[in-house]
Amino acid sequence: MTKQTLIEDVRIFDGERVTGTGGVLIDGAEITHVAPRIPRRPGWEIVPGDGRTLLPGLIDAHTHAATAEHLRKALVQGTTTCLNMFSYPLAELAALREAAASRDDVAGLRSSGILASVPGGPPDVPGLPKVSGPEEAEAFVAARAAEGSDYIKIVLADPATPALAPETVRALVTAAARRGLLTVAHAPRHAAAQVALDAGVDMITHAPLDTPLTPAFARTMAGAGRTAVPTLTMMRRMADTYGLSYEAARDSVGALHQAGVPILAGTDANEGGGPALVPFGEAMHDELALLVEAGLTETQALAAATSLPARHFGLRDRGRIAPGARADLLLVDGDPTAAIAATRDLAGVWRRGVRVRT
Repeated sequence: MTKQTLIEDVRIFDGERVTGTGGVLIDGAEITHVAPRIPRRPGWEIVPGDGRTLLPGLIDAHTHAATAEHLRKALVQGTTTCLNMFSYPLAELAALREAAASRDDVAGLRSSGILASVPGGPPDVPGLPKVSGPEEAEAFVAARAAEGSDYIKIVLADPATPALAPETVRALVTAAARRGLLTVAHAPRHAAAQVALDAGVDMITHAPLDTPLTPAFARTMAGAGRTAVPTLTMMRRMADTYGLSYEAARDSVGALHQAGVPILAGTDANEGGGPALVPFGEAMHDELALLVEAGLTETQALAAATSLPARHFGLRDRGRIAPGARADLLLVDGDPTAAIAATRDLAGVWRRGVRVRT
């Protein structure tokens, strides 16, 4: 018999909006009932909400976890799913997948596995497969699909380094779409974002630090049904580290938001190896605050970290509070739909219905 837990008297943010105050019943790993009042039954664990806010576990749409400890750090801060954007070597990824599948004290994981880059371009990793031209795109994507990649990451680099040609990017997008795989572009500059948009890449990550994305670019991106993961936490830290201007990244998010481009919360969390250090877990709360500063409402920022990444990455079992959804949950003091900083005031985290020691 599975364990049943009733979280009662909580303000419920269901992933899109506050639906009111009520209770949520967990049976094993699944939410079974959401209602204004759920009568208690003998044998249930009762968690008094005392007017706190219950929301879906956060989904970080851009991470670089390398160890189970990274996933643990994310989870104890309320991030119940990490979407990895590069994992290599594959043995390391296999260990991460096993930890995420078998343990409830670490965050869940999806990964691109090996990313697509041109010979001589980043990252400089010995033995990493690269893509020289469009004629190699089909084989590259087929190999990633065989390895279990959940989506295809494409690196569109700084103009000072070798970069994939636009026709190669288009070939990668075509090969991925043929297999039902999303494509995600690393595009830290305006020109790279333009290449990604023109090639049909599904998601563009990183808001540029050189010049803001224009309203016209944003409208075209919205009309094409593309998605943005601006990673403002990383861009802010890069700007501070290298003496760059953060305003271009912030203003880009404003333009994208005004145009109606779906914006997903992603931190670019890493603990070494990135252009700037971004800590797992706590950085997601920074990201939410920066999204609000860039023009999103608190409710929109919370959706960017719950229902929207679940929808756009095809994670149909999470990112919302509803019967049948997985019991990945975050309980916080206060009301983050009124003051986003309340997400930092953790009162409880559950993954697959198991309460996490925070």
